[in-house]
Amino acid sequence: MTQLRTVQVLGGGSAGSSAHVRSLASGLVARGVRVTVCGPAALERDYDFPGAGARFAPVPRRSDPVAMGALRAAFLGADLVHAHGLNAALRAVVALSGLRVPLVVTWHTRSHAEGTRRHVVRMLERRVARAAAVVLGTCSELVDRARRRGARDARLAPLAAPVSPRRADYADGMEGDLAADKAKAELGVVDRPLVMTIGSLVPHRGYGTLLDAAGRWRDLGLDPMPLVLIAGEGRERVELQRRIDAEGLPVRLLGRRDDIADLLVAADVAVLPSRWEARSLFAQEALRLGVPLVATAVGGVPELVGAAAELVPYADADALADAVTGLLDDGARRAELARAGRAQAATWQTEDEMVAQVLSLYDELAPTL
Repeated sequence: MTQLRTVQVLGGGSAGSSAHVRSLASGLVARGVRVTVCGPAALERDYDFPGAGARFAPVPRRSDPVAMGALRAAFLGADLVHAHGLNAALRAVVALSGLRVPLVVTWHTRSHAEGTRRHVVRMLERRVARAAAVVLGTCSELVDRARRRGARDARLAPLAAPVSPRRADYADGMEGDLAADKAKAELGVVDRPLVMTIGSLVPHRGYGTLLDAAGRWRDLGLDPMPLVLIAGEGRERVELQRRIDAEGLPVRLLGRRDDIADLLVAADVAVLPSRWEARSLFAQEALRLGVPLVATAVGGVPELVGAAAELVPYADADALADAVTGLLDDGARRAELARAGRAQAATWQTEDEMVAQVLSLYDELAPTL
């Protein structure tokens, strides 16, 4: 039987999609599939695709003739191309012109474009949806969106969060408590409640609303005052820090961190204030670690967390502030959400199941191999 040859295409704009492709590549290679990953050169350093057994072909995130030629060269001899995200999918559609190679596209999230650009994005989504043999959506809302854009075949394909190497260490409650105490000591906040969030510092993450909520806690004079930790980098960092300093907000920007599980296990409450999320890796990690979560009821969040989190409207600082303080004041409710979070996480698709689902689709599209 001929070995299946696949090319995974990344646009380089999402840590979540890159981590997913790293996990997918590892699982496919273990099942005898040849995998080439195409993406910006920095991704090879950050995600070590060769370490997963995949070949890495550096392709700039551009659409000029040189970049498109490199992408097309990677496609030659492939049995199937799988593009992740709109940017990667658009470039794959162009590079595949004239080649009889099936294209699978995964929509990991939706665009947050406004005004005229929003209409342009809709046209580009329509082009991708119609060109793909199958569009996979990471939540039901994205599947519906693909169908509205004209996809011939759109299916739900929830992403499994890669297992944190440290998560097993926290299965024992004592080990988790020791890790939490150590993290709090290193942060210098032993005697304060910690509210934690993680994500790129960009407008749609809703950090402005989170700062508004922190201002309400400051105005209430809570004692001890909760400290908000935001891990991540992005173009809003300067503006967020300016607000924090000018208003004296109990918020600390941590920058990019690699010890997310260690930080998260120290949190009393995790917060996801985003304008829209499909299948948030941060929310998954919080529930798996048993950290009570307050999240906006947007996109795929409600179907992801079920009843295992407190849901609030987007951009409602009062609701966010009340939900967090309510949990901080109610240890029994936090313990209830911790148990519910772990139970909800046990219902999610595993990495092995995710790989098996994708491989089944590949076999369906390339049945003669």
